[in-house]
Amino acid sequence: MLQTSEADEREKVEIELLLEAMYRLYGYDFRNYAYASIRRRIWHRVHAERLGTVTALADKMIHDRSCMERLLSDLTIHVTEMFRDPEVFRSFRQNVVPLLKTFPFIRIWHAGCATGEEVYSMAILLHEEGLLERTRIYATDMSATVLDVARQGVFPIERMQQYTRNYQEGGGTESFSDYYMARYESVIFQSFLKKNIVFAQHNLVTDGSFNEFHVILCRNVMIYFNKDLQNHVHGLLYDSLSNFGVLMLGTKESINFTRHSSQFDELDLVNRIYRKVK
Repeated sequence: MLQTSEADEREKVEIELLLEAMYRLYGYDFRNYAYASIRRRIWHRVHAERLGTVTALADKMIHDRSCMERLLSDLTIHVTEMFRDPEVFRSFRQNVVPLLKTFPFIRIWHAGCATGEEVYSMAILLHEEGLLERTRIYATDMSATVLDVARQGVFPIERMQQYTRNYQEGGGTESFSDYYMARYESVIFQSFLKKNIVFAQHNLVTDGSFNEFHVILCRNVMIYFNKDLQNHVHGLLYDSLSNFGVLMLGTKESINFTRHSSQFDELDLVNRIYRKVK
């Protein structure tokens, strides 16, 4: 019987080989994600596929693309909601909107947009502030599946009560129900909200900068990355921001201890809103 330390080491090698195969065959790079989190999600897929080992999962993934898609879905976390953390959106109205009103045209990037709730929230906010018509919103995610959901703008009606509360607490000035139409058990958001939204696949780990933005939101994405990968992505976001551009992170994330920390001012430390100054 293997000693615990030896078994743990073998399991770690199995996981590293699986992630290396996933990257080399399919282009998805999870090699620098936080180990404990990635291990837990891989074992979930091992059991779901009714297999006994990580190596067996790797073998199935290599020869069966549908298995890879299921594993990819497990490895990518898509926890989101409309106006999530309402105080962040209230702060955005107070601290960022006045800056944006000085620009003739605005580019905003939602990096890791998941199923799009945050993107539609931003479109609503910009509409109410009179900025939507002169804004281009880029909504990206590594998963084509969640982007398809985001493009449709269709969400379960059961979530609307919570989303309405978030909207109101986030400083909404209209009736939230005016922004969507109910259809059976779902709602579809008004088409004018996505007129200036571009949905596209982009992998923060492997892809580079593709434009210069006045605002970048990358919220609750890097909490799953190790320090090396966090530094890599922070560099990508820094390079993608215009001078005096605004970076918004998740409330459990920070630019502290990154190589770019001295190049930002804090617009709102509590809500993780920063402005590039160098």
